[in-house]
Amino acid sequence: MSSCGTPAAAVREAPTAARPNPVAVAKAVTEPLRQEITLSGEFRPFQLVDVHAKVAGYLRNIKVDVGDHVKAGQVLATLEVPEMRDDVAHASAEKRRSSAELMRLRGELGRAEANLGLVKLSHERLEKVMKAEPGLIAQQEIDEALARKRAAEAQVAAAKAAIAGAEYDGEAAQARERRALTLSDYTTIAAPFTGMITKRYADTGALIQAGTSPNAMPVVRLAQMNILRLVLPVAESVVSKVRLGQVVEIEVTSLRRRIRGTVARFTGDVEMATRTMNVEVDVPNADGTLLPGMYAEVKLTLFENNQALTVPVQALVTAEGKKAVLVVGEQGVLEERVIQTGMETASKVEVTSGLAAGEMVVVGNKTQLRPGERVTPRESGI
Repeated sequence: MSSCGTPAAAVREAPTAARPNPVAVAKAVTEPLRQEITLSGEFRPFQLVDVHAKVAGYLRNIKVDVGDHVKAGQVLATLEVPEMRDDVAHASAEKRRSSAELMRLRGELGRAEANLGLVKLSHERLEKVMKAEPGLIAQQEIDEALARKRAAEAQVAAAKAAIAGAEYDGEAAQARERRALTLSDYTTIAAPFTGMITKRYADTGALIQAGTSPNAMPVVRLAQMNILRLVLPVAESVVSKVRLGQVVEIEVTSLRRRIRGTVARFTGDVEMATRTMNVEVDVPNADGTLLPGMYAEVKLTLFENNQALTVPVQALVTAEGKKAVLVVGEQGVLEERVIQTGMETASKVEVTSGLAAGEMVVVGNKTQLRPGERVTPRESGI
C-alpha cells in the first residue's frame, strides 16, 4: 500500500478508466456519385422481315442466298406467271379499242354539229322570209324546218353523251391496263431495305403463293444489320428513372469489346408476367462484328451527381423511421444528427441535409456508444 492508503493497482487503473474510447470514423466528403444497375440484353436486327411475293406464281430464279448483303430495291427473285402476259395484252387492247371508239364518236359529233349548223341556218332564212313577206312560205314548211333543227340538236346531244360514256370506258380501260402492268411488276421481288439475307425458304421452280394467302411461304428473310437493337428488360422499381438519350456502357463479353450507346426508345408498358419494361438501345454495327442473338452486359446510370456530399453506408443509423449519424464534434464529444439522404450505392449514401463536408461520422460498432460520450476518433479509410 502507498503512504496515502490507496492500493497501487487502483492508482495504475485510474488513468486508463478516464481515457476516451477509440472509434472508427470517416469524413463526409463531396465527390461524384453515380447510381447504376447492370442488365443483360440481347441484340436484335433493327428491322427483320420475311419477304413474300405479292402475286402467286412459279419461282423462275432466285438471285440471293443466306449471308448475301443486298441493297434497298435490289432484285431478289423473279416469278413466272404466264397468264399475266395475256392479261397485260388484253388490257392494252381494250385501251386501244376505247381510244378508237372515242375518236369515232368525236367524228360523229363533228358531223352532227355541222348538220345542226346547216339546219339552223335554213330555219333562220325561212323565218326571215316569212316575216318579210307573210304568206309566201307555207307554215308546214316552217314547221318541218323547226323539226329538223330540233332533231339535229338531239343528235348533237346524243353524240356528246356517247363521247362522255366512251371517255369513262377509256378511263376504266386505262385503269385495267395499269393494274395489269402493276401486277406484272409484282413478278419481280425486290429488297424493301438494305440488309443481309438470313434465311432462304424456296428454290427455283417452287410454287409461291401470294403474301395475302393464309398459307403463303416467304421467299427469303431479310435483316437490317448495320444498326442493331439491344433490348434490355428493366425492373419495375427503376423504370421511372429511364430517360431517352441516356448514355449506357455496353460490354460484349464474347468479343471482349466495350462500346457506348444511347437509350433510343422504350415500350412504356410493364409486362405482367415479368414485371419488367423493355428498353431499346441502338448500337451502330457498320463493321458487322455484332450479330443478332449475342448477349451483352449493360450499365445503365439511374442517377448521377458530380457534387454529392457522401458518407459510408456503415455510418447510417435508422431509428423510428428516421436516418441519423453519430458525429464526432469538438473535443471528441458524440452527437446524434438526423439527416436527409438521397441516392445510395453499395458503399456510399448521399446526404442532402443535416451534415457538412469535413465532419466526422462514426462508422464502427455503435451499439455501446451514446450521444454526449467523449471518444477518440480514428479515421478508418473507408
